[in-house]
Amino acid sequence: MPLVRYEVDEQGAAFVTLDDPDTRNALGDDLLDELLAALTRAKDDDAVRVVVLTSSHERVFSSGGNLKAFADEQPPIAKYAGLDRFPKVYTLLAGLGKPVICAANGDVLAGAFGLALACDLVIAKESVRFGCPEINVGAFPFMISALIYRGISRMKANELMFLGDLISADTGRELGFINAVVAEADFDATVRDWAHRIAAKSPLLMRLGKNAIEVTRDLPLEQALAVMQAQLALAFTTEDLVEGVAAFREKRPPRWQLR
Repeated sequence: MPLVRYEVDEQGAAFVTLDDPDTRNALGDDLLDELLAALTRAKDDDAVRVVVLTSSHERVFSSGGNLKAFADEQPPIAKYAGLDRFPKVYTLLAGLGKPVICAANGDVLAGAFGLALACDLVIAKESVRFGCPEINVGAFPFMISALIYRGISRMKANELMFLGDLISADTGRELGFINAVVAEADFDATVRDWAHRIAAKSPLLMRLGKNAIEVTRDLPLEQALAVMQAQLALAFTTEDLVEGVAAFREKRPPRWQLR
């Protein structure tokens, strides 16, 4: 049975669902390979305008890396080679060219915390907890620390990584890495509403914008502004910008070029 489910609805929202409940969606090699394949499929499908990453488990989005694999007797070089799946997933999410919503319907732990932070938006059930408890079992959140430092202030990031405590969704919203905390009864409807509202935007301008943000995020201001100036000039050449302005003036829905 597949460990990751993939389906696209009529509005162009691709739902990528982690579906290995027996392991609480542990991010083992097989699941990560299927996740990479699903995300690549969404990237290459022109009908997909937004991706929703979620889980089939009732209480856990993902428990993070597979602890059994961490402690097995594989040679260190084999373990090292397998670790490239994590940066591949994180960088693919960033470079997807389409917005990605993390629909956190269960606890988001360890490496999965990195998944959430690599997404563009995070919607969480009010009962969900987030954190990186690796230090409690003699490990450390090495790779996701790069994402944590980009999404959370330094001192709070250190607190999460050094103490290994879990925090509530409300605290995550206060720290700025969660966009919305939603009651369980309203969660699915809220996720679909956000996804469909994003899917209704220009896919071309959304891709140009997301890619520009990713390229300039760590650049000095002067260099970032130069890149953004070039991207704005490129946007002026698109049919979608002209169509968007025309639709606004004519008080009608825009008709985007689907590419």
